Amino acid sequence: MRIRSSALTAALAATALALTGCSGAGADDADAAGGPYRVLVTGGISGQGALAANAQTSVLAAKASAEAVNRAGGVGGRQVEITVVDDAGDATTAVSKLREAIASGKKPDLFLNSGPSTITTATLPILAQNKILSFNIGPTEDSANPEKYPLNFDLASGPAENAETIARYIKGKGYQSVGVVHGSSAYGEVFGQAMEDALSEAGVSSTGSEEYDTAALDMTAQLQSLKNRGTQALVVDAYGAPLGYLLASLQRLDWNIPLVGNTSVAGTSLVSKAAPEGVLGTPATANLVMHVLSSTVYDANDTAVNTMVDNMKAMGDIPSTLILADNYDALPLVVAAANKAGSSSDPEALAEALENQEVLDGAETAFSPSYHFSADSHASKPGDEAYKFVPPSPLLNGQYGNPSA
Repeated sequence: MRIRSSALTAALAATALALTGCSGAGADDADAAGGPYRVLVTGGISGQGALAANAQTSVLAAKASAEAVNRAGGVGGRQVEITVVDDAGDATTAVSKLREAIASGKKPDLFLNSGPSTITTATLPILAQNKILSFNIGPTEDSANPEKYPLNFDLASGPAENAETIARYIKGKGYQSVGVVHGSSAYGEVFGQAMEDALSEAGVSSTGSEEYDTAALDMTAQLQSLKNRGTQALVVDAYGAPLGYLLASLQRLDWNIPLVGNTSVAGTSLVSKAAPEGVLGTPATANLVMHVLSSTVYDANDTAVNTMVDNMKAMGDIPSTLILADNYDALPLVVAAANKAGSSSDPEALAEALENQEVLDGAETAFSPSYHFSADSHASKPGDEAYKFVPPSPLLNGQYGNPSA
């Protein structure tokens, strides 16, 4: 896949983007001083292929949201200031950039990442230690656990919820003898186990789960094992280049089987581009459907989502699927929480407010139709009605299924 080299890429690669004037006030006294509400966003802008495009979409969503929030008066009266740093998709770099921001004397009020889950695993302990509110789009096994990370909230649906939704879809299709193939990433490992548990709970027979190394170029052995066990439908977890290798391995086996891809698959641009850049329209995707949030599918009547798309387009091209636009909802959620808490500078008060369903229902979000954070879980839990299963198609403004694409 090619790497975008547009003006957007250059803008996102800048060390900082100020959407309002800066202030020397620290985060703790910013309310009194009228200083900006500081948001630090990391993303693999200089990464390769899908990683770079997805990071650009993630950062673009945060920037567009900040513009909209600032036009409406900011967070508790404070204008939002976005600082974007390039972590190259590398956990060590993300940690270094976060520590630099904390040490600079301008500790962020809010931290947003652009995935993958390895970034989450590396940064959450530092965020917790420094009492920084965060929203996360790369869920891990414990990222939504408020006992361990009380100031973190997962915007993206977690592996367990995704697995349960997929299992109910599979049961509705009447599939049995279902296998799972997943990557060795933090998310992939948790998803693999969650998918097996969800299939069992739904009363669907499983032929097992096979893990592949995300650095591998061939998954034939894992797929052959599942084929030998009589697998009749396959749930796929694969993000970026591994998806291409996995589909190629299926072709080598001449194995035509229904494929259900998770959100990692939907977030990989291979499935929305024709050859030679992608696999759209080839036999490799003929049997594939993908699990996506409803905002990733074009709907002319969805005003909130269409406004989000327009706000993002006003700031630059949307280079990948909107499944990576989670960060658009972070600031509206903080605005609603700050209104409830009566403060924008107390992260613990904001976190407590975000556990209030009335606050969540009143937030002007668009990426997801609803959130259900609670004192027991900081997972998003939007419910089955928030998801769709769609075949691959060309993307237009980050959405599948637009007849104009």
